[in-house]
Amino acid sequence: MLQHGVGLWDVVQSGKREGSLDAALREVEHNDLAEMVQKAPELVAIGFNGATSARIGRQILAPSPHLTLIDLPSSSPAYAAMPLAEKTRSWLALRPFLDQRMG
Repeated sequence: MLQHGVGLWDVVQSGKREGSLDAALREVEHNDLAEMVQKAPELVAIGFNGATSARIGRQILAPSPHLTLIDLPSSSPAYAAMPLAEKTRSWLALRPFLDQRMG
């Protein structure tokens, strides 16, 4: 992924929860997204995997004039409210940034 300029990083550093649903997260500590953005000046877009990630990430980073912040549906199979084909279409919002990078 790094060869293509793509990185993965979790918004949540640690927390407690019963089960696997993000909605059950308690005592959450966030990763320092602002520091990560500062250390990656070439970064142009961030996609948030799921509503919880988007809510936390936007609280930390918005407004962010140099970044495009993209809310994406959760890729988790636990989030079955949206069919996979629809999730895929939503995730394609990242394609222009990858195409730009691949030039």
